Amino acid sequence: MAVSYNGLWKLLIDKNMKKMDLVENENIGISSSTLAKMSRGETVSMSVLEKICMELDCDFGDIISIDKSNKFDK
Repeated sequence: MAVSYNGLWKLLIDKNMKKMDLVENENIGISSSTLAKMSRGETVSMSVLEKICMELDCDFGDIISIDKSNKFDK
């Protein structure tokens, strides 16, 4: 199962921001490897998501969702 950060990518577009702004913003300051994980739909820590939400004035549901098209491995 993967997560989708499409909400975050859309929010960045609405705010005229780029993905690298998440790395360069000193209040968020996520690493480029964390950004790469997000781009691949991998999970990241709640603290990373919290920093993003605090800076972009949004909620978790605004930036992340579960990609239900990927089935659980049995």
